[in-house]
Amino acid sequence: MQTTLPNEIHEFMQWDWSKIDPHYQSLAARPVTQATVEMWLKDWTQLSNLVRESHQRLYVGSTVDTTDVQAQQRYADFLDNIYPSAQAAEQVLREKLLASGLQPQGFEVPLRNMRAEAELFREANLPLLSEELKLVTEYDKVIGAQTVHWQGKEVTVAQLQSVYQDPDRNLREQAWQLASTRQLADREVINDLWVKLLAIRRQLAVNADLPDYRAYRWRQLLRFDYRPEDCKQFHQAIEGVVVPAARRLYERRRQLLGVEVLRPWDLNVDALSRPALKPFKTITELEDGTAAIFDRVDPELGAYFKLMRQERLLDLDNRKGKAPGGYCTDFPASKRPFIFCNSVGVHDDVQTLIHEGGHAFHVFESSHLLYAQQLQVPLEFAEVASMGMEFLASPYLSAEPGGFYTQDESAQAQVEHLEQSLLFWPYMAVVDAFQHWVYEEPEAASDPDRCDAKWDELWERFMVAVDWSGLEQEKMTGWQRKLHILEDPFYYVEYGLALLGAVQVWRNAQKDQPGAVAAYRQALSLGGAATLPQLFKTAGVKFAFDADTLGEAVELMESTIVALG
Repeated sequence: MQTTLPNEIHEFMQWDWSKIDPHYQSLAARPVTQATVEMWLKDWTQLSNLVRESHQRLYVGSTVDTTDVQAQQRYADFLDNIYPSAQAAEQVLREKLLASGLQPQGFEVPLRNMRAEAELFREANLPLLSEELKLVTEYDKVIGAQTVHWQGKEVTVAQLQSVYQDPDRNLREQAWQLASTRQLADREVINDLWVKLLAIRRQLAVNADLPDYRAYRWRQLLRFDYRPEDCKQFHQAIEGVVVPAARRLYERRRQLLGVEVLRPWDLNVDALSRPALKPFKTITELEDGTAAIFDRVDPELGAYFKLMRQERLLDLDNRKGKAPGGYCTDFPASKRPFIFCNSVGVHDDVQTLIHEGGHAFHVFESSHLLYAQQLQVPLEFAEVASMGMEFLASPYLSAEPGGFYTQDESAQAQVEHLEQSLLFWPYMAVVDAFQHWVYEEPEAASDPDRCDAKWDELWERFMVAVDWSGLEQEKMTGWQRKLHILEDPFYYVEYGLALLGAVQVWRNAQKDQPGAVAAYRQALSLGGAATLPQLFKTAGVKFAFDADTLGEAVELMESTIVALG
């Protein structure tokens, strides 16, 4: 006998597939007509959200402590025993809705997405997708286990970030070399994971009757509004507009530091020899300061963050065994976000939490949408939510009230953010161009040595004015340390496109802060129920790849850097 779906997620997470499957079978058997479609979609949404939230909670559990054997096993069991079956059952329901010919109100874009997903789906790919996720977990474990002994303590490689801001150049180099040596020790392990991942991805494309994995991934990422050729146009625009600006920034840094050449360990220290920004000592201080900033951007957004603190939806500290990076995920059945970071007391931690806060606000603002399929936000705009929040928050970093810094320190932080943002575009171009090469030339990319050579070639094209002599191995293996390449292929150009949108949001806020925030929130509230160009337009910005739009953004950023000193 079929049981009722539970209202509480932790109860549902105890269910095995034998208890979940009857609910999918019931939905598949029910008639879908003009009169019943809305209730059918709501029931499908409830079930789908419970399954997705189970997945996300188990994933979170596997990342907060990669040494927790039970958490790893629970996640692996889900991937083996529930995930493939649920994906197959979801496909049956997609096909049922598409076959009905019905188009519920507000469902135009979700239907477009569902058609693409239905066309891409292959039963034979389900075990491959599960295996891919397991290999990603292995990569997380490798990176999470990278520790070194520094000044008598065992620390993670990430925890050395604060040393890279130390005025003592010899100390910075020592820490950088120590971290690089430890990372290179895992070179062959990561090469092995890479070869396995690439083989799986090539087979996914073959099974889906597509010419290559890029074509597969383009459909999987639901990219309808631009093509690979547009990405390459963006690379060229970056090379023509941003690389010269980056050269100017690096030359200014070299002169201020008084060094003959810039080395990799010279890129994070303050060029004016001011002490490194130390915004907080405890995670509570990080949360308090960020809460005050969000309140000043918009009180309702501040209330969302307060709720996250109350409901323990934040895991912010860095510790041994924790997976690398930072992310915000959603718990759709609970209508809540969850933020994961690796904070060690540097300004980047503040920026990361503000960034992920933008993603969290997206979850809250779009939670009114009725159907799970309306929550499928294009990644290019999801990152406008996060990067746009970084820029909207930037005027409020000073501790008057709340925040973290004096006025001078706030200016320092804003300049640092603008410089890092501008310098990000060339790095993004390296990552994205590398991935286009990988999946255009998969035979060559199956040889990690050729990957090293290609990364080196692209680095020389886009990353100017820093001397890597004697560090050739460290430079050419940089692709191994960009987790998106291994874990989330092609998910990186979104950051570059979103940054261009975010700078435009910031430009608008300089003229009308309440109006810019209102437009930003209105765009977030649309979730995935609008096209990518429509989302950008609602936010008051242009979706673009061209050198002119990029040049306007660079000009504003450079002039503000000069004005702030």
